[in-house]
Amino acid sequence: MHGFANPTRFLALARWLTPACLVGGLVLTGVALAWGLFVVPPDRLMGETVRILFLHVPFAWLGMGGWMGIAGASLAVLVWRHPLAALAARGIAVPGMLFTALCLATGSIWGRPAWGTWWVWDGRLTSMLVLLFLYLAYIALAQAAAREGVSARIPALFGLLGAVNIPIINRSVVWWNSLHQPPSITLGKSAIDAAYLTPLLLSVAGFSLIFAGIALARMRALLAEMQAEARLRRRALEAEAG
Repeated sequence: MHGFANPTRFLALARWLTPACLVGGLVLTGVALAWGLFVVPPDRLMGETVRILFLHVPFAWLGMGGWMGIAGASLAVLVWRHPLAALAARGIAVPGMLFTALCLATGSIWGRPAWGTWWVWDGRLTSMLVLLFLYLAYIALAQAAAREGVSARIPALFGLLGAVNIPIINRSVVWWNSLHQPPSITLGKSAIDAAYLTPLLLSVAGFSLIFAGIALARMRALLAEMQAEARLRRRALEAEAG
């Protein structure tokens, strides 16, 4: 892994991996959504509204998974001082925030016909909203640290502390009374019928590739910005010396 900490090696890998992830993700997602919209039957209880499952669940999983990625990168910053770990965390933060916001939006759209309301302040929805705020705070903190030249350890600490919210989201429907359904997929088993599970997993795979492509593109942009700023500072110093 440390071999790819070299910016040149990382850029060489990311240059082809970024479009590969995006194109592959769009293809898989398109197939999964077409399958979910036009092939799978309506649910016995939820009817046609069940089809939002193929959007809502990937958004929710990747919103939570994104923060775990930030936590892992933050750990690398604090323990190993991995050269690109801080950039990785910043690259993950934007798609993580986007997917979390989409999870909340699709959940509200699904909740209106299923529960009779757009929103309830229960454990699952509230902890997911907290995750969105954590993403916004992390992005602002990381940008401020980069702009002011502050150590990347400060946003890294925030990234680790924010990970406490992930198990709360995961277990909220077990710990507290909730309108939200209990976990449908747990370790080694699933309560979802195979007719829905297969396109759902395909959708998760597709959106995961899109997420990875966006994160890599963000990392490339941030690295290019840092390199451009370094060149400008070097030229300014040379001009002063001359």
